[in-house]
Amino acid sequence: MKLRHILAASVMLAACSAMAAQPKYIFYYIGDGMGMGPVQAAQTYNRTILGNDKSLTMMQFPVIGWIQTYSANRDITDSAAAGTALSTGFKTKNSMLGMSPDTVAVTSVAKTLFDRGYGVGITTSVAPDDATPGAFYAHVPSRKMQYEIDCQMAESGYQFVAGSGLSGLKKDGKETDVLDRFAANNVQIVRGPEGIKEMNSDRVLLLSHEDVPSWNIGYTIDSIAGRLTLPMMAQACLDQLEKTSPDRFFMMVEGGNIDHALHGNDGGASIKEVLNFDEAIAVAFEFYRRHPKETLIVVTADHDTGGLVHVHPKGSKGGLSNIDYQKVSKEEFSEYCKALLKSRMNYTWDDMKQYLADNLGLFSKIKVSPEQEEALKAGFDKTFEQRNSADQKTLYASFNAFSVDVFNLLNLDSGISFCTTSHSGNPVPLFALGVGAERFSKVNNNIDVPKTILRIATGK
Repeated sequence: MKLRHILAASVMLAACSAMAAQPKYIFYYIGDGMGMGPVQAAQTYNRTILGNDKSLTMMQFPVIGWIQTYSANRDITDSAAAGTALSTGFKTKNSMLGMSPDTVAVTSVAKTLFDRGYGVGITTSVAPDDATPGAFYAHVPSRKMQYEIDCQMAESGYQFVAGSGLSGLKKDGKETDVLDRFAANNVQIVRGPEGIKEMNSDRVLLLSHEDVPSWNIGYTIDSIAGRLTLPMMAQACLDQLEKTSPDRFFMMVEGGNIDHALHGNDGGASIKEVLNFDEAIAVAFEFYRRHPKETLIVVTADHDTGGLVHVHPKGSKGGLSNIDYQKVSKEEFSEYCKALLKSRMNYTWDDMKQYLADNLGLFSKIKVSPEQEEALKAGFDKTFEQRNSADQKTLYASFNAFSVDVFNLLNLDSGISFCTTSHSGNPVPLFALGVGAERFSKVNNNIDVPKTILRIATGK
């Protein structure tokens, strides 16, 4: 008799557990380009230089794994195919967004949950019509169709979208009706940090100020006053969803600037972007602390960029401590050099040495050997005196040749090594916490992530 009662109680407990295993609140974080190399380098910097006893927030999660990222037609994926896989559970060809390889629209986990009554927020530190965020609401054969992507964003019904700027405001050199489409769909557009305080609609599009480049909000390492930050945007997204959809919501946050920094082989900026992304994860983690039995957090990446590895430093042997002397990104420094070339002002090697000392720590905090200085000086002369050097072109930027020389040296002395300025086929990490998180322990392919989220959300 007692055994029968025990079995009955066990069945009831199992049933209750099954019912409880449906999270009301789902956070999906995607670090664009964030392979395990950048995560480990950021964790090492966090531990050895910042002196933090606790690991990065994502690395404190109990479930840790890795996933493969290849696309339907390439061993090395792009962000459109990877974003589609992570959002819909379908592999597609590089550059295709929200579609199968034969151009049939596939549905994202965000849209499926939205149709089930969940509030949805999509947030990124790059353009909201870029590949990864676009994969959660758009269906186009090419990621370059930003006008069409923007139109579908406006029509999505999602309660919140945030990013740097819209790329579809012009098409074929002519103004489009994108802003009118947002207005017709009752979307309030606000700009900058102060715009967050103005949010008073059920649907909000948060963008950077109009004088900020549309492709990203700016690098953390540049510390540009008055700019949006990813943690700030993540909090704004959460606040909007708690207001409009307090019972259940799905929130995707992309650390897009990680990818931009890695494409540029900017070691210091890459690590600072991972740390900034981790601060955005902390927004969800604090929410989880208040709702541990109702929340699921999943963190992963769309692909690895740059093939970054942390190695034994050469030169000054300052290692990752050199990052603390870096005040400007490679992109910002490159633009500075381009402005000097354009101005044709009399700018000497001694002037440049002073700039490098003040903004990158070279010659002041970081020892530069005579041989290294000679090589830098030769690059300076070739670029600024002879004007005979080619820029380094990457996916998102074209870098002045001298800036490449400088950052190659800085990376070398910091113990940061890259194998490419493009994507790699390396697997990427996955971290999970909360309701159903244990089900990600067996996930090892990107298409399995959204499928698992949806199964957990629907109690299957």
